[in-house]
Amino acid sequence: MKTVFETQGTCSRHILIDVDEKTGIINDVQFIGGCNGNTKGISSLVRGQKMDDVIGRLEGICCGAKSTSCPDQLAIALKGIKEDIGEG
Repeated sequence: MKTVFETQGTCSRHILIDVDEKTGIINDVQFIGGCNGNTKGISSLVRGQKMDDVIGRLEGICCGAKSTSCPDQLAIALKGIKEDIGEG
């Protein structure tokens, strides 16, 4: 399942996410905008991981004084994907 998530409150504008619906494994993540090295690092670290594991690790992370971050936005997006495929 390929999804484009529009972020809120972060430097990145969108997150392109590819998840295997049957296994819940993340195939690929690409951030559009944001801190290039950090978002590439996040993408590399979550590739091949289960959505639940990534949500558990990234949910609630803040960026400076902001109430969210690129990792937190990815967790929010993954929760939405889980709902869409009937797991949430």
